[in-house]
Amino acid sequence: MYLGIEIGGTKLQIGLGRGDGKLVDLWRARVEPKGGAAAIRRQIQKAAAAIISRAKKSAIQGIGVGFGGPIDDRTRSVLKSHQISGWENFPIARWLEKTFDVPVALGNDADVAGLAETLFGAGSGMSPVFYITVGSGIGGGLIIDGQIYRGSGRGAAEIGHLSLLAQDHERGEFEADLEDLASGWAIAQHAQTYVREDSLLWELCDAEPETITAEMVGEAAADGDEFALETIEYALQHLATSIGHVIALLAPKRIVIGGGVALLGDKLFFDPLRKLVARRAFAPFAKTTKIVPAALGEEVVVHGALALARQKLAE
Repeated sequence: MYLGIEIGGTKLQIGLGRGDGKLVDLWRARVEPKGGAAAIRRQIQKAAAAIISRAKKSAIQGIGVGFGGPIDDRTRSVLKSHQISGWENFPIARWLEKTFDVPVALGNDADVAGLAETLFGAGSGMSPVFYITVGSGIGGGLIIDGQIYRGSGRGAAEIGHLSLLAQDHERGEFEADLEDLASGWAIAQHAQTYVREDSLLWELCDAEPETITAEMVGEAAADGDEFALETIEYALQHLATSIGHVIALLAPKRIVIGGGVALLGDKLFFDPLRKLVARRAFAPFAKTTKIVPAALGEEVVVHGALALARQKLAE
């Protein structure tokens, strides 16, 4: 049995399982950014100890971690967190090993989510699989023959940090990362800046544009609001361009997309995205890559962390 830990900017999850796509136990909590990394470590210590106690200490062979930020494979340390202070260059694997006296396998959250979807979810039986999470930020993972591809040791497949040429009414032509153009945060920012008073969004936000969220944009778009639909299309245009680059460079068998924005569904997200990608992808490869929604839901990183532990730590 293994522990699988997801450490995100807003969410903390710890699961118990064998790394086979099934959970025996699960604990979930929100994180409080003001408490920083130290507060999250205290949460982990308390919750993991309780799970281990229920499972019996001797049953735990190791721990897998999916961390929401860049990590260093050589030092098994967190490089930084974009949401929580106090994680910079923290040796998280060594800390967990010292705390719980079991070996630890460390991964990036998008990487291990991609591993889970490849082994147990929407990419099952496929290789290569490129996983994309489109939520408050945008992350990616490349899985080849059931193994995470990590490049030179600090990560790879960071699609959210592709630099693109974009254009809007306020800035004209400018360069920006995909994450700043197509994430949930970016969708909300775009709507806050350009919302029109004749849009349903104006009513949903009570005439206070700064309160608009990506969820509000999705709600208005589902009701056919023209401005909301345009806002989502603006994001999808840039996501499609980036996916076209992925297809040209890697020709993955399957692209699996998860995250909160992907929950917009087929009509608002996947169908228009597939059409946009078809126009942008390298023609000989365009029909060999299938774009599908993720299948494993909110526990995907936990499943991936457990699978990583099983791969790296099994005797």
